[in-house]
Amino acid sequence: MTDHVYKQIELTGSSKSGVEDAVQNAISKASKTLHNLRWFQITETRGYIENDKVDYWQVTLKVGFRLDD
Repeated sequence: MTDHVYKQIELTGSSKSGVEDAVQNAISKASKTLHNLRWFQITETRGYIENDKVDYWQVTLKVGFRLDD
């Protein structure tokens, strides 16, 4: 078994649809330039209000990925 080393970064995704889509948008974008994404942890959730209604969601998350051996 090989010992792995992981790196953690922080991302913020947004979506008009909801929290899950905001997370998925952040992970999808990150996966275009990073590989070996393994886990995420939501650290903050925010919403933007316009005309007295929720207009979109912002979710900040930590994403961990395994460094190449």
